[in-house]
Amino acid sequence: MNSNKIYIIAEMACSHDGSMDKARAIIDGAGKAGADIIQLQIWALRHVLTPEHEVYEVCRKIELTQRQWRDMAAYSRQRYPKMEIYVCVFEHQSVDFIETLGVDGYKLNSADLSNPYVLDRVAATGKKINLSVGASTTQEIRAALERVGKRSKAPVTLMYGFQNFPTELGDINLDYMATLKGSFGLPVGYQDHCDAETGPAFWVPAMSVGMGTSVLEKHITHDRSLKGIDHQSALNPDEFGDFVRMVRELELARGSGEARPFSGAELKYRKFQKKSVVAVRPLKAGERLKEQDLDFLRGAQLGLPPDQAGKVIGRTLKRDIPVHHNIREEDCS
Repeated sequence: MNSNKIYIIAEMACSHDGSMDKARAIIDGAGKAGADIIQLQIWALRHVLTPEHEVYEVCRKIELTQRQWRDMAAYSRQRYPKMEIYVCVFEHQSVDFIETLGVDGYKLNSADLSNPYVLDRVAATGKKINLSVGASTTQEIRAALERVGKRSKAPVTLMYGFQNFPTELGDINLDYMATLKGSFGLPVGYQDHCDAETGPAFWVPAMSVGMGTSVLEKHITHDRSLKGIDHQSALNPDEFGDFVRMVRELELARGSGEARPFSGAELKYRKFQKKSVVAVRPLKAGERLKEQDLDFLRGAQLGLPPDQAGKVIGRTLKRDIPVHHNIREEDCS
């Protein structure tokens, strides 16, 4: 991964509502917005929920077939070849099929940090892993990383955030991302689930960028007003475009954190802003400079900085110096 880039994940989740037309509309929205990754949730219901579970019937109605998933992946590849495909997995039995789609990476839900079957199977693919750690203990995170690390050398990013729909501001703890980074020495991403109808849906992820996130995951839907599945924190395609533009602007402003030569703009600012040692009155060649002969002003050109005035005080001028002109070391003998 480019260490300076913020990777933007468009999380489809179940916003397709079981419709391929809606799924394609969501992929189009993500691709046109400039998302780096479209993230799918692929699962076989019989391996995820019992029929008695409260959302079983909802999931049964929207479950897609392997052929539909294959068509969806092909559609994304054909229309938006630069947009990677990640899959969030919820059970290990589907990974063999997911691998046939040629996906670029996986997301592991925090529910599976203690699931060796999912950890082992996904690690065995050798693909990049985004490891969700919301509402997980340090011990759970460390154990999962150790297990994955024994089976794969692929990059792992820790993804902070949890799936309340929507997540209340008081339940978010962005400072914890710094703790995660310090504890595990891995890049950290933020998965946002703020109410999509509110300002925090934009400015909380923006705050996370300022705190060093390298990956941002944001839900996307085809039309939030229809209030379909997973709509609460999902942006519409036009809003997702605004979100991507915001992140790219923040990316420019954040820079790399590394020391670098002054840019042209910074050099111009230094010339405008910094003070130099100048003559407080017209000075003649042969005069010995005293402190009261000097002033420290912003002028047309940069000269000797004020903290270097001692290099000319007490020395004799070799040439006339007009008032307010710079006094340089080479002007003195």
